[in-house]
Amino acid sequence: MKLSIAQLELHLQQDLKPVYLIFGDEPFQLQEAADWVRSSAKSNGYAERELMFAELDFDWTAFLGACNNLSLFAQRRLIDLRLAKGKPANEASQALLTYAKRLPEDTLLLIQAGKLDRAAMNSAWFKALEQAGVVVQVWPLSESQTVAWIAKRLRSRGLVPSPDAISALAARVKGNLLAASQEIEKLCLLHEQGPLDVKAVLDAVADSARFSIFDLADSALAGESARAVKILWGLRAEDIKPPLVLWALTTEVRTLLSMSYQLTHGESIIQLTRAVWPKRKPLIQSALSRHAYPSWCMLLRRCARVDRMIKGLDKDREWDELLQLTLGICGLPMMDTI
Repeated sequence: MKLSIAQLELHLQQDLKPVYLIFGDEPFQLQEAADWVRSSAKSNGYAERELMFAELDFDWTAFLGACNNLSLFAQRRLIDLRLAKGKPANEASQALLTYAKRLPEDTLLLIQAGKLDRAAMNSAWFKALEQAGVVVQVWPLSESQTVAWIAKRLRSRGLVPSPDAISALAARVKGNLLAASQEIEKLCLLHEQGPLDVKAVLDAVADSARFSIFDLADSALAGESARAVKILWGLRAEDIKPPLVLWALTTEVRTLLSMSYQLTHGESIIQLTRAVWPKRKPLIQSALSRHAYPSWCMLLRRCARVDRMIKGLDKDREWDELLQLTLGICGLPMMDTI
């Protein structure tokens, strides 16, 4: 069956299906919906969890074998499968089709995927998963939807925001739901339940760090190298952790890599940016005009290099590498810091 995000939340309070496919290109809603499934599964006795990343070299035969093996402790188990971006290859499609037709006992399969095109949604494997369980498509929110989302989120936490307070917060986060969620959490810590006016929102924003990782990403996409470097060093001075900075930059690089690939295959920039927050469209268009597809591939490899450094291979140089990555996104040559 197909469900919306709102319907999924209600559905999980009543029943669990053996398969959940959650896909789309709005990362916060995607992650939150998957968290709901994981939490519900745990509450229903799925105590064992196996996390799998289906990258290019993923062994789908081994996946089917692992799914059909009994749990080590004879418990219900959750298989948490993350699909690589893009349409699944033939081997992946066949494996998912096989799984849907022969569902293992005491096993719940949660699949997270990026944006799927119409051909993928009309494929046999997709329809088989839909018939076996639940599919949820996550859409980026429009400006008015984001305002409504923020209002509902604030009220669910016991705050009663004024229209101006909601508008001020929406303007602050510029359509980024992760940033909105973080700001709402901060407001809940700073204010008791009850009325929330625009002054309280503006005061909370003024008390936050001078720059955010989202400011860095926006400046890099705009090609504003001087401002981006200033923000990067500001984040370092504020003791923002490198993995968070890298996450913000990598998210943008992955998104632009996918868009650039689609541009090379005939998609128009208007079509690609239709669901993009209006204020961010110029940033996306600027970045796409500055880099071709091979350049985005190179930048993604640079992201992986920074990730290896952060994980311990060369921590002394992680900020230097983040600087080179930022400059690269801005369109400037990157130096080798090693």
